[in-house]
Amino acid sequence: MLARGIPTPSPTTSMFIAVVVVVAAIAGVGEGFLTSRLLQNSGDGRFLTTEEHWLNQTLDHFSPQDHRTFNQRYYEFLDHFRAPDGPIFLKICGESSCDGIQNDYVGVLAKKFGAAIVSLEHRYYGKSSPFKSLATENLRFLSSKQALFDLAAFRQFYQASFVSISLNLKRNKASAENPWFVFGVSYPGALSAWFRLKFPHLTCGSLASSAVVNAIYDFPEFDQQVGESAGAECKAALQEVTKLVEQRLVTNQNAVKSAFGASELSIDGDFLYFLADAAVMAFQYGNPDALCSPLVQAKKDGGDPVAALLDCIFQLVQYFLLRIPWYHLDLCRNVFGDGVYPEVDATNLYYGGTKIAGSKIVFTNGSQDPWRHASKQASSSEMPSYLISCHNCGHGSDLRGCPQSPLNPEGNDKNCSSPDAVNKVRQQITDLMDLWLSECTEAERGWSAA
Repeated sequence: MLARGIPTPSPTTSMFIAVVVVVAAIAGVGEGFLTSRLLQNSGDGRFLTTEEHWLNQTLDHFSPQDHRTFNQRYYEFLDHFRAPDGPIFLKICGESSCDGIQNDYVGVLAKKFGAAIVSLEHRYYGKSSPFKSLATENLRFLSSKQALFDLAAFRQFYQASFVSISLNLKRNKASAENPWFVFGVSYPGALSAWFRLKFPHLTCGSLASSAVVNAIYDFPEFDQQVGESAGAECKAALQEVTKLVEQRLVTNQNAVKSAFGASELSIDGDFLYFLADAAVMAFQYGNPDALCSPLVQAKKDGGDPVAALLDCIFQLVQYFLLRIPWYHLDLCRNVFGDGVYPEVDATNLYYGGTKIAGSKIVFTNGSQDPWRHASKQASSSEMPSYLISCHNCGHGSDLRGCPQSPLNPEGNDKNCSSPDAVNKVRQQITDLMDLWLSECTEAERGWSAA
């Protein structure tokens, strides 16, 4: 939800900003220390670990004169690690506080491949903000380019400081590196793809789940997908809710805003921004029936669909987004001042959009996810793209199962309307990971031998 002045970063809101708008140690190591790290576990089913570690990160990776640094939080999970030469999975955190390594399907893959999992908190979020103030002048170091260099620097730091020092005590070839594989969902999914694109020598491959790699100025496909996923009855009910809310804003805006707990949103556009994604989040995260059933029933019973939507909001979502270009331009102007606008063409020119020229990147999308229209949905050489089709397959279904929110431990797929669809794509991902990690390991061994 937006606060006054600088917006409070939320996963969906900040994703749009990060992709389209803003884009413009470990010392002595012994066997006891190694063992303690291998046995970490948070004891919480939602997380594999919540134990914090810290990296002294460069503030500006592109300035030879600016040597400022900040503390960046990261996590590691080593319970499944096959020492000393197992793979390392880098799970990218995105535009929200990263409070641990979530227990999703990456953990299952780590167990299968004998991998360690590490995760770096995104700069400016959680406990990894370089500045105490989010004043506009302090946000100039918030960009996907800086975030990618953060990941590259972290990868090098972790490989050298932990793996090479502690685990290579058992190796004869100290020069050999562990094979790395990168994972991300949504904006982190885009970062995962872009990391492989920009740093192909640092990872054997990437999984780009629901990856929003294509910057888009005007995005009608998003709302079209919502309407298609909703079906005729639910779509009509949502349209009626929109009409009623707009009418009530004119006659008694204080009452309608108070009912939704949004009295502080004095600007009507901000309130509609808040409200519009009540439906979207349900489809995006695999809860379509939780929204549509009460709305359609209220309409059939002659009840108040606005009241039904209100009930759904507090059950389903806490942050919302509206993808209309004029609103985001106004938002940028109100928050950052004149002259700040989405650099859509520059972003796609730099990364390639859906024409990304990478290799060994797997793209996956859920059929009901409106964000899939900003992802790469067509396969190309060494970059397969898989669509998981089912009634409640949405954002990150391959890693999160169904629904995608709240968390299903290990990405459980039993509540997906078609578990077979999810498992088929998971098997394809596993087969490619097996191939690419093997190729990477063989190449590393050949280089070490030379």
